[in-house]
Amino acid sequence: MSNARATHLTRRGILAAGGALGLGAVLAACGDEDSGSEGSDAKASAGASGPWSFKDDRGTTVKLDKVPANIVAFTGVAAALHDYGISVKGVFGPTKTTDGKADVQAGDMDISKVTILGNAWDQFNVEKYAALAPDVLISTMFDDAGTLWYVPEASKDKIAKLAPSVGISVYDRQITEPLERLWALAESLGGDMKAAAVTDAKKKFETAAARLRAAAKAKPDIKVLAGSASQDLFYVSGTNLSIDLEYFKALGVNFVEPSEKAKSVGGGWFESLSWENVDKYKADVIMMDDRSSTIQPADITEATWKKLPAVKAGQVIARSPEPILSYDKCTPLLDNLAEALENAKKVS
Repeated sequence: MSNARATHLTRRGILAAGGALGLGAVLAACGDEDSGSEGSDAKASAGASGPWSFKDDRGTTVKLDKVPANIVAFTGVAAALHDYGISVKGVFGPTKTTDGKADVQAGDMDISKVTILGNAWDQFNVEKYAALAPDVLISTMFDDAGTLWYVPEASKDKIAKLAPSVGISVYDRQITEPLERLWALAESLGGDMKAAAVTDAKKKFETAAARLRAAAKAKPDIKVLAGSASQDLFYVSGTNLSIDLEYFKALGVNFVEPSEKAKSVGGGWFESLSWENVDKYKADVIMMDDRSSTIQPADITEATWKKLPAVKAGQVIARSPEPILSYDKCTPLLDNLAEALENAKKVS
């Protein structure tokens, strides 16, 4: 692999490292702006035939005559809604792998039963979207400008005219906040949030959080590095901005932190390293980006990677920089890191 310059930030690099930067202006706001008196919680309708409204994380309240039936969502959001019993008609974002299987971000959805409007960055079939007669479009937001994730800049205005949109922020906050927001959204859409599977999943999440806190307290000297691999560069994520890392840090996990100056090239999200310099930071455990847009640990051939103490010790685990925001899907993220810490040896 070539020694690429880390001073050039490409879209591929952004996706590989888990950032969401420079994606253009926010979609035209849909719905009415609240005065703020209602707060930011969802307002569920009395029934499927009654009115529906939801105030999203842009401060925009979408109001419809009835609960949305034709929902189109970013794949990860659709996967979270699926866990709460809410089905969508169409999805956009990584949904199907090259071998036709469900992408990791599709969760437990049956991808054969949804219309895939786009499977990669900048892909969104507006004609197919219109044909679905969408009631609402739902996505996450990785910036404070309200940019809807995976909605292409070139077609965002056309898309915005076809249906109102809801944005859930996953920027600069702990994962518990967007989890609560997806819960509220699912409830407003008719999800049975008192179902045993749903309430049990939330309890298991809380148990896993306590486990991770205890593991971090017991192993305060174990350094954890959050990394991501592309062909030319290795990315080291800082804990600021990322919802999972901010939460893990709050629970006591001791993370490798790139300097603010180093992260500035990555918009504050990460530091880019050449493969020759992948050993810049000492780490005992490495969490690697599990998205299909990145190179997975088993496929990394760089000798410098294989020489890392954590790699040699087998202390490499998966990380989901774009977690599926249901308690069921986020619990394993906590348990996997807790287990890694419990079993980790100091190797750095």
